[in-house]
Amino acid sequence: MQKILIIRFSSIGDIVLTSPIIRCLKLQTNAELHYLTKHKYLEIVKSNPHIDQVFALQNDTAKILKQLKAEQYDVIIDLHNNIRSFWIKINLKCLHYSVKKYTWHKLLLLYCGINLLNDHVVDRYFGSLIKMNIVNDNLGLDYFIKSGTSVNFNIKQNFFTWCIGASHSQKQLSENQIIEVCNNLTHPVVLIGGDNEIDMGIKILEGCKQKNIYNFCGELSLSQSAYLIKKSHLVLTNDTGFMHVAASFKKNIISFWGCTKPVWGFYPYMSGKNSIQMVINPNSDPCSKHGNYCKIDSEGCVKQIESSTIYKEINTIIGI
Repeated sequence: MQKILIIRFSSIGDIVLTSPIIRCLKLQTNAELHYLTKHKYLEIVKSNPHIDQVFALQNDTAKILKQLKAEQYDVIIDLHNNIRSFWIKINLKCLHYSVKKYTWHKLLLLYCGINLLNDHVVDRYFGSLIKMNIVNDNLGLDYFIKSGTSVNFNIKQNFFTWCIGASHSQKQLSENQIIEVCNNLTHPVVLIGGDNEIDMGIKILEGCKQKNIYNFCGELSLSQSAYLIKKSHLVLTNDTGFMHVAASFKKNIISFWGCTKPVWGFYPYMSGKNSIQMVINPNSDPCSKHGNYCKIDSEGCVKQIESSTIYKEINTIIGI
């Protein structure tokens, strides 16, 4: 039996996007699969039944290298392809395949408006496995919630989950946009996000006239957030990791895009049939790769999406 190591260090969404690779490798090779990621993302992959062992990287690369060398891998699949993963591949000295970064393609799109990508990042992951004859089964993403996970909330009602966070503020809708939409909704709305969104969640809660808004920002584990996403009727989200978690459950998604654009290839992958991407200035080029800069609005042009338009799109999907 082959022993294969998959490397992807971060982040939530990027790791979730590797799940089709994990599933197809396991089912098409029956290999023993190990996964290397950062310690804070262990929860995402630890419950995956296709993974036999998970290694967590903290700050000591030398220590993790010693553990990995003892495993004597046949193949390494590097889905991160950075300096640290390169160092690991060099030290383990075995056959390896790496995802292409398409750096020049991205620069051409960002600075010249020339799009040579025209695919999803999942397709790029599978492109790295061509020589292994691994094919995409087109079953979409996986997310396996930790056993026993629950949240103190009535999941039997039809409710919406709103993922209010993002890696950069320029990718986030404003508090006022969310408040204006929530004030027109009769469905319960659950707000989720990390510690950085605690204050924002409180302000949204204070600004809403409706009493059916529930703020869980900073209170939930990844599994608990995924649990609420899975049980919700609709997911509203910025371009962030929880968007991909929602796609893994085939949820109907309304995603919001400004300085980043779906053309980067990180849009919801094979999600619900009624999913909508709300893109401000859809014909313009992306302002930045990660969303830390917007050339249209220093606060992020995603904040120019009209709340009334968001409400109309919700009505289109749900039929309020």
